[in-house]
Amino acid sequence: MRIDSPRTLRTIVITLVVIGVILLAFSGILRPVFGKVMDPFIKIQGWLSSQFLAVYDFFTLPRDVTDLIAENTELKNEVSQLQSQVIELQEQLSEADILYALLDFARAKPENTYVAASVIGRDPNPFMHYLIIDHGSDDGLRYGMPVVTQQGLVGKIDAVTASAARVQLITDPDSTINVRMQSLNEEAQLIGSITGDIELTMIPTDVNLQAGEILLTSGLGGTYPADIVVGQVMNVQHKENDIFQSAVVQSEIDFSTLRAVLVITNFTAIDIDLLTND
Repeated sequence: MRIDSPRTLRTIVITLVVIGVILLAFSGILRPVFGKVMDPFIKIQGWLSSQFLAVYDFFTLPRDVTDLIAENTELKNEVSQLQSQVIELQEQLSEADILYALLDFARAKPENTYVAASVIGRDPNPFMHYLIIDHGSDDGLRYGMPVVTQQGLVGKIDAVTASAARVQLITDPDSTINVRMQSLNEEAQLIGSITGDIELTMIPTDVNLQAGEILLTSGLGGTYPADIVVGQVMNVQHKENDIFQSAVVQSEIDFSTLRAVLVITNFTAIDIDLLTND
């Protein structure tokens, strides 16, 4: 076989060149050259890939956004439902706590009989202080029956219907309660006011009344049974020329948030004015 023909010579040269390039590539000598040669192709490939992704996002993003909005709305609805359930459970627990406290109070004073009632309304007149409860004459409630909570005296039944009753609060300006001072064993009168403040009046000047004194119903006058907590003295007011002292009193009861009460049904109020007139 002769190798002097042009075709055979060209084939041998190409083969040798290819073998030489392969050997150089394996040896790493041509790596910088390949990097420069392939760099434009890599850049083109990256550009084509980014354009493809942009076109893909253009067609698929609206659907994804719609799905995300729908999912977000659904999650908001679920959160709202859970919040409503939490609030409902908190209210149920609060009502249960109130009922347990009233039950404990009733057990601690077994000499009385009680009817538990819920507060269903308040008098809209800002100058009067009344509550409406959901029990009435059908439940044995009568005019003048005392109304209490575990924290003390609320007031008394002022008007009654078959299924509801109105309670005059101790903060009402027409409310007058005969009380005694727990540690001093002195008596005085507690009156309400238009503003809802409670004032202790008719205190002799020689009585050493101090802030913190606990006030209890005295039972005098026949309006309330004795020994119901009414409030605590907060501030004593005594002027030099006054015949009596006075004091600001605070009840432990928050009348604006009161939700349940106990009515003492085995107490009958006595109208002393009628006895006096007779």
